[in-house]
Amino acid sequence: MSRESQTALPGKPDRPELPGKLPDHLRAELIAFRRDLHMHPELGHQEVRTTAAIKARLERAGLRPRVLKSGTGLICDVGTWDGGRPMLALRADIDALPIPDAKVHAEYRSTIPDRAHACGHDVHTSVVLGAGLVLAELDRQGLLPHPVRLLFQPAEEVLPGGASDAIESGVLDGVGKIIAVHCDPRVDSGRIGLRSGPITSACDRLEVTLAGPGGHTARPHLTTDLVTAAARVAVDVPAVLARRMDARSGMSVTWGRIESGHACNVIPMHAELSGTVRCLDIDAWHEAPDQIHAAIDEIATLHRAKSEITYVRGVPPVVNDPAVTELLRESMAARLGVESIEDTEQSLGGEDFSWYLEHVPGAMARLGVRKPGDTTKKDLHRGDFDVDESAIGVGVEFFTAAALLDGQDEARLDVRRGRSVG
Repeated sequence: MSRESQTALPGKPDRPELPGKLPDHLRAELIAFRRDLHMHPELGHQEVRTTAAIKARLERAGLRPRVLKSGTGLICDVGTWDGGRPMLALRADIDALPIPDAKVHAEYRSTIPDRAHACGHDVHTSVVLGAGLVLAELDRQGLLPHPVRLLFQPAEEVLPGGASDAIESGVLDGVGKIIAVHCDPRVDSGRIGLRSGPITSACDRLEVTLAGPGGHTARPHLTTDLVTAAARVAVDVPAVLARRMDARSGMSVTWGRIESGHACNVIPMHAELSGTVRCLDIDAWHEAPDQIHAAIDEIATLHRAKSEITYVRGVPPVVNDPAVTELLRESMAARLGVESIEDTEQSLGGEDFSWYLEHVPGAMARLGVRKPGDTTKKDLHRGDFDVDESAIGVGVEFFTAAALLDGQDEARLDVRRGRSVG
C-alpha cells in the first residue's frame, strides 16, 4: 500500500506532501530547550526566565515576540497579518507545579526545590516554539499560506487560569481559530488522541467556613456540634447534588481539606472545608454555584451552624469545535497516517484553554508521550512524570501541518470568492 493511500482520509481528496519537516538539528535543539526548562521550572505569574528564553530564541529567528502586559508569557506572529482573514493561533502554557521532582536519576531533573514540570508544559512550550521556527523558515521561502500566531501563556495551573488575563490583554485580536496539545502519558509517542465536543471538565474551587458558639463535649445538645456539622456537609452535599443535578452532567464535589478543633473535649467554634467542583456538562457548570450554595446552607442550618461559602470560578469544559477537530485529524493523518490517531475520552481534569473557546472556535489534542512498549501506569501531576522526548518532534510537525492545511484551505476559499490571498 502506498504512503499516499495510507494517509488519505475517506471522502477527502489526496493532497501533495506537505513541506515543513522538522530538521534533525532543530529536533535536537528543541529537546535541549525542553530539558533546560525542565531544570528551571517556574510557577504561574513567575515565569520570567522561561519567557526570556522563548523570546530570545524567537528573536534569533528574526521574529518579533511581544511580552504580555503581565510581564510573563508572550505572543509572536509568524508572517505579516494584513488585518483581513483571521489567523490560526498555536497555544502553549509555560508554568510548572509546586511539587518536588522525584526523577532522581534524570540529568535534567529540576534544580529548584519543590518545583517541577510535572504536567508537560515544558513539552507544550517546546512544541509551539519549534512549530514557530519551522513556519518562520517556510515564510521566508514564501511557502506559508497565511500568518500564524504563537501564544505562550502563563499561569495555566493557577485558578481561574492565566488565559483570562491573556485574553484581556488582546492575544486573540486577529485570531479566528486556536489549537493546543496536552501531554497524555497513557498514549504512545507518535500518536495523538482526538475528540470532537467536550474533552475536559469544568473545575472550580470551593471553600466553606462553619461557625458556632462552641462548648463542652459533655453537652453537645446545648451548643452547635460543629465537627458533626462539618462532617455532614462533607458527606451530604455530594449526595444531595447527586439527586438535584442531572446524573449525565458528571457533577463531582470532592473535598481535599477539613480542619476543626484543637482538643478532644472542646466543641470548636470554627470549621473549614475546601475542595473542588468538577462537571462534564457546561450547562451544569453554569448551574452549579446556586445548587451548591443551597445544599450547604440547608445542611448547615439543620445542624444550627452558620455557613460562609467562597465559590471560585475556575474553568469551563474544553469543548472542541468539530471543524477544527477535523483540521487536526487531517493534519496528523498527513504527517503520520490515520493509524497514528486514536479517539480519546472526556476527562475530569480542568484546562483554562477553555476560556479561549468562549471567544473563538478551537480544539485541543492529546499528545502521546509514553514510550512505545512501556506498560507501566503513569499520570500527570506526579513528581516522577517524564516523557518520551520524540513526542516533541511529533507535536511540531502536527502543528506545522495544521497551519499549512488551514491556510491552504482558507486561501482556496478566498480565491473562489474572488478575494486576494494575504
